[in-house]
Amino acid sequence: MKRFLLPLFLLISTGMIISQQRDLNYYLIQARNNSPLIQKNKNDNKIIDLDLHQTEHILKNPVINLESTLLFAPIISHTASSNRLDLVSKGSDNYSGYDLAISNGGQYQAFLTLKQPLLGRSNFRAYSQKAAISGMQNENSIVMTSHEMEQLVGYQYILCVRSKLQMNNNVQLIIQLDDQLNIMHKLIENAVFKQTDLLLLQLEKQNLEINKKSYEDDYKNNIFDLNILCGIKDSTHVDIQEPDLQLMPDISTGSHFMTSYKLDSLGIIADQSLLSLKYKPQLNVFANAGMNAIYLPSINRLGISAGLTFIWNIYDGNQRKFENDKSKINIQTLQFEKSHFLTQQGINKDKIKNQLLSLAERTILIENQLKQYDKLYKAYQDELNQGLLSVMDFKNLLKDITAKKQDFLLLKMEKLMLINSYNYWNY
Repeated sequence: MKRFLLPLFLLISTGMIISQQRDLNYYLIQARNNSPLIQKNKNDNKIIDLDLHQTEHILKNPVINLESTLLFAPIISHTASSNRLDLVSKGSDNYSGYDLAISNGGQYQAFLTLKQPLLGRSNFRAYSQKAAISGMQNENSIVMTSHEMEQLVGYQYILCVRSKLQMNNNVQLIIQLDDQLNIMHKLIENAVFKQTDLLLLQLEKQNLEINKKSYEDDYKNNIFDLNILCGIKDSTHVDIQEPDLQLMPDISTGSHFMTSYKLDSLGIIADQSLLSLKYKPQLNVFANAGMNAIYLPSINRLGISAGLTFIWNIYDGNQRKFENDKSKINIQTLQFEKSHFLTQQGINKDKIKNQLLSLAERTILIENQLKQYDKLYKAYQDELNQGLLSVMDFKNLLKDITAKKQDFLLLKMEKLMLINSYNYWNY
């Protein structure tokens, strides 16, 4: 019966009997779904597709415009007998107004123009390659953002688990102390112990209850921080489950971190390809149809025209060489950053492995100590119940056990944090 009541008391005392149980995977899913950065990368990919379609239409499809110009340039003709306002010159050689050689009385245009690039398909390939690389960069950014979240959310989740387990440890000690206090009341009635002995144990219980309240507050605050990190708007009490974190198998090739450097290099090369387009020949065909006149328009001034435009950048002050040199330097920078990161990655993984080995040795030592403390506690409890042990010695033993359990718990949480960190670097 007591074996059943202990977990029930733990649930009631910590308020978890009506709590929702949640695990690490739940919070990781919420963090990914609510991440503004991931959503931005997804939307950026949509914009890249739209930009590519827009560029394709510009490079491959004709541009049709309706153009119209109406310019009046009247003159005042001077004759021997009068001055006359003429909208269009009628052969006057003595007048006031714009030079007829320039204006001829005005300009009257209204026509449809068409301009069609002829080499757009070859140029579009460069834009398509750039869009593909940009899309892969965004997809990789989503992967890396999710991986960063796994570390951050995992770390905060472990803090929540630590607070919960510390709280549960104190509850267990309070239960044990309550049992002893019940026995102490009977021993005082039989004059085996004094009232001051009972007061000492009661004070110790109060200390444990204060610590439990502190851990409860830590647990709630850590849960709030976890919700903030994952974008969860929820204030209900939750009972998080202890995670089963394992070291991921060591990667030999294909690190996702390296993908970022590779895509950045390809992005620089794609930018170079786009830059080189301005140095390729540009050939366009144009045509228009409508009215184009410099005298008062009439039906006989309707017509059509067509032609070709050709542009080829021959020399621009070696700008292309300067841009290529800058691209080479940027690639060298990426190579240096990649090499530096690989060094950091290897050192961090080796460091964490050594820490885990040392942690395992300390854990074994503390586990053995806790087994000895358990035996000692039972022996002290029997002696105390028989009046053969002072309450102060028993109280000091409880403090030692509390401290040792705390040390064991911290080692356990440190192991989880180290595994969480190792899995981040081993990716």
